[in-house]
Amino acid sequence: MRIPLSSSVGVVCATALALPLTLPVTPVSALARSAEARPAKAAPSDPAVPGSTQSLPLAPRPGDRILGSAAEQGLYRPDVRHFSLVGVVWDNPDTELYGRVEVRTREAGGGQWSGWQDVETHNHEHAADPESAERTSGRVRGSTAPLWVGDSDGVEVRVRADGGGRALDTRAPLPAGLRLELVDPGTEPTASDRQNPRATEPQPQEDPGSESESGSGSENTNLVPEERRMKPYIGPRPKIILRRGWGADESLRERGFIYTKKVKAAFVHHTASGNKYWCSQVPSVIRGIYRYHVLSSGWRDIGYNFLVDRCGNIYEGRAGGTAKPVMGAHTRGFNTDSMGIAVLGTFTGSKPSKSAVNAIARLTAWKLGLFGGNPNGKTYLTSGGGNLYRKGKNVRLNVISGHRDGFATECPGRLLYEKLGTARKTAAKYQGR
Repeated sequence: MRIPLSSSVGVVCATALALPLTLPVTPVSALARSAEARPAKAAPSDPAVPGSTQSLPLAPRPGDRILGSAAEQGLYRPDVRHFSLVGVVWDNPDTELYGRVEVRTREAGGGQWSGWQDVETHNHEHAADPESAERTSGRVRGSTAPLWVGDSDGVEVRVRADGGGRALDTRAPLPAGLRLELVDPGTEPTASDRQNPRATEPQPQEDPGSESESGSGSENTNLVPEERRMKPYIGPRPKIILRRGWGADESLRERGFIYTKKVKAAFVHHTASGNKYWCSQVPSVIRGIYRYHVLSSGWRDIGYNFLVDRCGNIYEGRAGGTAKPVMGAHTRGFNTDSMGIAVLGTFTGSKPSKSAVNAIARLTAWKLGLFGGNPNGKTYLTSGGGNLYRKGKNVRLNVISGHRDGFATECPGRLLYEKLGTARKTAAKYQGR
């Protein structure tokens, strides 16, 4: 049964759009996987896992006599193939979508339509740095946040411009090339893949002095002193579910990896994909985000280095090695010498679980510790350019920062951002500080 979700960020009230449109399905291969645009492929994973993406062009709403056809677009499709995640993309990643995006979906098999749900128009803040190889590849597109909607077979979307707060006579039109992306994340990994030792990294035993929560993991008191004798202030390595464990189709991403010199800071995000998911569904949610980031947004891989669910499980995100300084695409201007951790959900109006906050602490205590970082301290990063800091500015940040500390955005949501102090202190304790 599909569980209706809600996301954050309403901008202005939108006029209902319910006009049926008959539009063709544009194959994703024509948009994002052409021979000219795609890099050499890595070896494919389990052939039962890969899903699909339907890319549907939006059309102006006929008869809009007030704002003009460039100010409102949408579509209604009750006849699409099954999908579980939606998002909207457009041609130019440098063009911002000033407006509101709403979707409603029909439950597969049941015929029941959800209510209208907001899709976060996060624009530039989740992206590669402006002059990076990833950003200048020519494949990157503008995109909203992805929204997890569960197994669905019908969709309606409406997108309405609001001018970004400007006066009506200077209203910005909608970006060119608006398309609705419907992502089928594919089937679950086989039981043997999920249980294979290579699908996860080892979890130490419980530390009697630490807070224990369901799904949040535990520590090994013997392992901790041994590691600290060898490398002081490195927290115990937590259990990490690797890409194989969540069923990543490795043929989608670019083959090579890009590394930075070190990991000096961790930026915490929320995925803005909604909160009503079961933890057993998380591999599907991550596969959906992965496909959306690579095939719809045009990135080289999923943007985040790690993802965390409400049960406290930690997942490997961007490929390249969990212990290595892999460069992600998560905090525009500050992807160098940092890592991105995304908590699955939307936390503008909902609190993150204690298990999720504890997972952030466990992960940062270990990963930052590998590079000498104090989770409860400060560090300096050089801005690559953004809407808060000019390119080249040396910025003093918390070693564990929220996305909004590096870029003007609501991410990671107010209620998750307020928990970062707890995560910093707990991570420092895991390091023995």
